[in-house]
Amino acid sequence: MKLWVLLPLLGSLLLADYSAKIFPIDSGIKKRMIRGGSYRPGCPVPLRDLNYLRMTYRGFDGKDHTGEMIVHKDVAEEVTRIFGELYRAKYPIRRMRLVSDYGGSDWRSIEADNTTAFNCRKATGSGRWSKHSFGKAIDINPIENPYIRPNGHISHKASYPFKIRKHRKNNSPADRAMIIPGDKAQKIFSKYGWRWGAYFREAKDLQHFYHP
Repeated sequence: MKLWVLLPLLGSLLLADYSAKIFPIDSGIKKRMIRGGSYRPGCPVPLRDLNYLRMTYRGFDGKDHTGEMIVHKDVAEEVTRIFGELYRAKYPIRRMRLVSDYGGSDWRSIEADNTTAFNCRKATGSGRWSKHSFGKAIDINPIENPYIRPNGHISHKASYPFKIRKHRKNNSPADRAMIIPGDKAQKIFSKYGWRWGAYFREAKDLQHFYHP
């Protein structure tokens, strides 16, 4: 049974045990974003163009949890559907918190293996705004899906076991969180037109899915 109710600035998706709700950025979330360093004057997208999501995800402990994420309002409904399909596919997620809880630090969020989206920052190794600054990119299970530099270097030591990705070694949650070309998670994002950083020409950003 599927129920989709879309109200002005507020939506919700209920599907089996999965649920998702879409909210505007209220004063409380705004305060968290500014205090947490993920939003500041000069960011390329205004807060009115962002939405706050609360979504069910299947944790590494096999239990259901409620995560939170901020994305651009143009992709908010789509993101809830993507994560609904990931949930039904039993794809595990370590945690899903706002990057503001990590002081806006991409490094600290990755070290916590945090799945997140909006963060007003420049792209890694570039002076350009990241897709995350527009709320149109998601980093998912970043320890199991690391950023690998052209020389093969990985900055986060916990990601070393996940550098070789031709096949899965076991059925542990961390192993199932590792995204391999052609698997269910990659196909779900691709179904909605999202592109994968694994196909970047130089560095391979395996955690990174983005809306073109």
